[in-house]
Amino acid sequence: MSQEQWSAVDSYITEELIPADPALDAALAAIVAAGLPPIGVSPTQGRLLHVLAQLVGARRILELGTLGGYSTICMARALPPDGKLITLEADAQHAKVARGNFARAGVEGVVDLRLGKALDTLPKLAAEGQKPFDFVFIDADKENIPEYFTWSLKLSRPGTAIVVDNVVRKGELANASSADPDVLGVRRLHEMLRGEKRVTAVTMQTVGCKGYDGFTLARVNS
Repeated sequence: MSQEQWSAVDSYITEELIPADPALDAALAAIVAAGLPPIGVSPTQGRLLHVLAQLVGARRILELGTLGGYSTICMARALPPDGKLITLEADAQHAKVARGNFARAGVEGVVDLRLGKALDTLPKLAAEGQKPFDFVFIDADKENIPEYFTWSLKLSRPGTAIVVDNVVRKGELANASSADPDVLGVRRLHEMLRGEKRVTAVTMQTVGCKGYDGFTLARVNS
């Protein structure tokens, strides 16, 4: 199979199962216009996040890595009216674009964007005494994923679902000789999960318009 075929199937799935959405279309247009890197989730991935958040009955969501806010909007729409989503973004320009997208999508009332490096912001969330999150999406720099996952556990409860994106790295996850910091980060995550009794986890390989990659899905047990 080829990238062309993967993209064609993604297009078919999007046309059949994901209705046209002016707010999400506008968010994508704003992201492109601002010159943000094309690394956000695809429409099918955004819908998956939405469905997963609904499946766990999420009332509180934590996102690491906002970018332009496309994934944030998808998850925020899965929340009940009194729900809350806290999203962490290190880049001020990304945050500016995201805030505009939240306003256009009408989710600014449930989204709290925290600007700053996640490893600086996460301890602050813990110090604030935040209630546990029901759903966590980690889509930030891969080098620090193990640390992000550790903090996510501290901010979770039994039953919390944690999704870590972009962990297969075009198959480099299996390359024990890689010196790429991103690959080393996702390999360290898997080494950590192997002995982590507090979660049940699985990694799934994926293909689509974003190419060949995959994600880790973990459920907090205790």
